[in-house]
Amino acid sequence: MLKIKNVSAKNFMSVGNNTQAVNFDNCQLTLVLGHNLDMGGDGSRNGTGKTTIINALSYALYGEALTNIRRDNLINKTNGKGMIVTVEFEIEGIEYRIERGRRPNVLKFMINGENAFSEEQQGDSRETQKEIEKVIGFPHNMFKHLIALNTYTEPFLSMKNNDQRDMIEQLLGITELSQKAEVLKERQKATRDAIREEELTINAIQNSNSRIEKNIKEIESRSKAWERNKEDKIVELGEAIIKLEEIDIDAELENHKLLTSIKEQQQKFNTVRNDLDTASRSLGRSLDKLTELKEDLVDAKDGVCPACGQETSHLETHEEYTLELEDKITAEQKYYDELNSRVSELETQKESFDIPAEPDVHYGSIENALQHKHNLDTMRSQLEDKALEQNPYTEQIEGLKNTGIQEISFDNMNKLTDLQEHQDFLQKLLTSKDSFIRKKIIDQNIAYLNHRLAHYLDKLGLPHDVKFASDLGVEITEYGRDLDFDNLSRGERNRLILGLSWAFRDMYESLNRPMNLMCVDELIDSGMDSMGVENALGILKKMNREQGKNIMLISHKEELVGRVNNVLTVVKEGGFTAYNTDTEYVD
Repeated sequence: MLKIKNVSAKNFMSVGNNTQAVNFDNCQLTLVLGHNLDMGGDGSRNGTGKTTIINALSYALYGEALTNIRRDNLINKTNGKGMIVTVEFEIEGIEYRIERGRRPNVLKFMINGENAFSEEQQGDSRETQKEIEKVIGFPHNMFKHLIALNTYTEPFLSMKNNDQRDMIEQLLGITELSQKAEVLKERQKATRDAIREEELTINAIQNSNSRIEKNIKEIESRSKAWERNKEDKIVELGEAIIKLEEIDIDAELENHKLLTSIKEQQQKFNTVRNDLDTASRSLGRSLDKLTELKEDLVDAKDGVCPACGQETSHLETHEEYTLELEDKITAEQKYYDELNSRVSELETQKESFDIPAEPDVHYGSIENALQHKHNLDTMRSQLEDKALEQNPYTEQIEGLKNTGIQEISFDNMNKLTDLQEHQDFLQKLLTSKDSFIRKKIIDQNIAYLNHRLAHYLDKLGLPHDVKFASDLGVEITEYGRDLDFDNLSRGERNRLILGLSWAFRDMYESLNRPMNLMCVDELIDSGMDSMGVENALGILKKMNREQGKNIMLISHKEELVGRVNNVLTVVKEGGFTAYNTDTEYVD
C-alpha cells in the first residue's frame, strides 16, 4: 500500500513562517472548509488556502504545483524565503520522507531515516526525482487523476488522443511484461558482449585490410586522376593542333613574302606616279607661260604695248623690252623641253610596272605567321610525347593488391547478430506500444476499467454510456447517439470526471497497490445539483467505510458539515493560512 501519512509546509503559498501540518493517517472522510477573517464580518469561504494542502503535497512529491505556477511563485510573498515542504509516506513497510524547498534550494530523499543519496547527489536533481517517482509508482499527470482531483486539472477527455493513450498505458502498467523485459535485457547484454568479443577478434584483420584498401583507393584515385589529366591534355593538344592546321601555314608564309614584294613595287609605282603628276602640272604651267610670252613678243613686234594695248610709240624702252621677251622665251622653252623630256621618261617608267593583285592572308604580319608555325610544331611534339607516357601508379597498385588482403569470416558474427535481432524483436513485443501482446493485456484490463466506470457513473446518476474501446479511444453515447465530452453539461462533465478518476484509481490499485489518500477539490461544487452532490458524497463515504480511504473533500458547501464526522477548518488571518481540526466550524 502507498500510505501517505502527512504533509507539512512553511512559507509555502499562503502558509507563513509557522509550520502547518495536515495528517492523512486517520482513515476519515474530512470536509475541508475555509474561513477568511481578513474579509471582515464572518469571513469569506474563498482565498483561504484550502487547495494549498494539495499543492504542498504535489510540490513535495514532484517539485511542482497542481497548476502552472512557477516554483518561485510558490514561496510565501510576505516572507520571501525559507520555503520548505515535507511529506512522509510508507510503502510495503518502508518509511520514506521527502524535504523540498526553495531559497535556499533543498531536496532530501530519505528511506527509513537515512539519505537515499550522498550529499553530492542530493539537491535539485533530476536523477533524485526519477528515483522518487520510481518509488511512488506513477508520474505527476497520474497523481492529478488518482489522488489530487482538482477543478483546474485538465479533464482526461479534454486531453489530446496521444496523451490519453499514454496515460491509460501508464495506468495499466503491464508489470509482468516489464519483468520479463528486464530478464531479457540481461541476455541481450550477454549477446552484445559476445558480439564485442567477435568484433575484437576480427578488428585487427579489418584494420590491416582497411589500411591497405585505403592506400589502394588513394593510389587508384591518383591513377585515375593521372589518366584523366593525360586524356584531357591529349584532347586539348589535338583540338589545338586541328585548329592550327585549319590554316595552310606554308602558303601563308609564301603569301606574306609575295605581299611584301607587291608592297615594295606598289611603293615604287606610287613614287613614279606622284613624280609624273608633279612634272605634268609643271609642264602645263610652263606651256601656258611660253605661249603668253610668245604672244607678247608678237604684239611687241607689231608696235603694240602688251600692258595697255596702245601703240608703242610712247615706249622709250621698246627695244629693250623686245629683247627681254626673247630672252625669257628662250629660257622658258629650254625649261619646257626639259619638263617634256622628264614627263616622257616618267610615263615610260609608269607603263613598265606590272603589279599583281594582293594575296589573302590570315595574319597581319609575317611574325605572327612564323609564331603559328612554331606553335604547331611544338604541339605536335608535345602530343607525341604525351601519348607515349606510362602511368606511374600501375605498378604500385598491383604490388599492394598482391600483398594478400586477409579474408574475414563473418559466420559467427552473423549468428550472433541474428540472435540479437531476435532478442530485440522480443524486447519490442514486451515493451512496444504496438505489440500484440501488450494489446491483448490492454483488452483484458479495459474490460475491468469499463466495468468500474459504468459502476461509478450509475451511482453518480449519469445517464450516458461511456466506455473505452480496444484502441483506447473513449466512446460517449446517450440513447444510441454519439456525443463528445463537450456536448455534456457542466454537471454531467463533473460526474464523468469523478467517475473516470475513481475508475482509474480502482484499475491502478487492482494492478499495483492500494493508496490511502484521495483529495477532491471543489469538484462536487462545480455545476452539481443536490442529487449529484448526494450521490458523490455517498460514494466517498462508502470508500471511506469499506476501503479505509482517507478522503479530503474540499468544498464551499457548509451544509455538508452535518454529513461528515471530521471537519478541517482552514483559517486565513493576517494574510496567513492555518489548519485546525480542533476548531469548531462557525458559520
